[in-house]
Amino acid sequence: MDSLNGFVVFVQVAETRSFVAAGRLLGVSASAVGKSVARLEEKLGVRLFHRSTRSVTLTAEGTLFLERSRRILAEIEAAELELSQATAAPRGRLRVSLPLVSSLVLPVLGEFMREYPEIELDLDFTDRMVDVIEEGFDAVVRTGEPTDSRLTARRLGTFRSVLVASPGYLDLRGTPQVPADLLLHTCLHYRFPNSGKLETWALRQEPGAPELQLPTSMICNNIETRVCFALQGLGIAYLPDFAIREPLADGRLQPILADHVERAGVFHVLWPASKHPSPKVRALVDFLSARVFPATKSKTTSPRGQRSR
Repeated sequence: MDSLNGFVVFVQVAETRSFVAAGRLLGVSASAVGKSVARLEEKLGVRLFHRSTRSVTLTAEGTLFLERSRRILAEIEAAELELSQATAAPRGRLRVSLPLVSSLVLPVLGEFMREYPEIELDLDFTDRMVDVIEEGFDAVVRTGEPTDSRLTARRLGTFRSVLVASPGYLDLRGTPQVPADLLLHTCLHYRFPNSGKLETWALRQEPGAPELQLPTSMICNNIETRVCFALQGLGIAYLPDFAIREPLADGRLQPILADHVERAGVFHVLWPASKHPSPKVRALVDFLSARVFPATKSKTTSPRGQRSR
């Protein structure tokens, strides 16, 4: 600790160019400052300052030592900040951008509110591209691979798309055996709110087979409507598996063309890159990682490239 104090005194003298001014800032006498510097010079075996009655200036060795000393003190300060944040209770407003697939995260966020009552959630549900930093978000949850070099990302888990229909619909209309059979069925589609384009049903076909122009029997811009209509036997829907876990498990919906459906995706939580994220952000990231896809191990990465989608 005595050596550390010597670093602090040295840096203060180097920045003020005065033993008197440094002593005033440190709350000690100029004599005590001079003795501390002398002890440090003796220990290092070099002269750190040129002294005169009018000025104190750094030697070449002192200039080199100043750079190192500042880095050392900055690392100590950062370590203290990290430890203090680690023990601080998460609190305050937490602004989070989330995809429109609310069924994935809403139950988990309800648990999060009960676990951290001092955190005020400000939730924005949208599938549009957001600039996390410019728009002031603390964190975002999105599909796809992270590309923004200003953000840190942790993988929450993967999902796959499934073609499903109710047993009643399949009894009435028959079960498709190949993708081309879908041309004779009622297809429930999703339109992306931002682009206005229909979601493509990624289906594996025979080489050279023409692209399917599927019937657009119903179009909507959310998951809940398609799940509801599929459960009512109104058609075939192309849905992420996490949105229909219970209906698949209890048989209210049945998968079809499983060997032909290709699409899989991944969810990440992203937040502004920092060596020391705030306790509230750290709490959210850890909570989502443990509960959104509990069977999937999370992995933290630092993406490169453009903005998060």
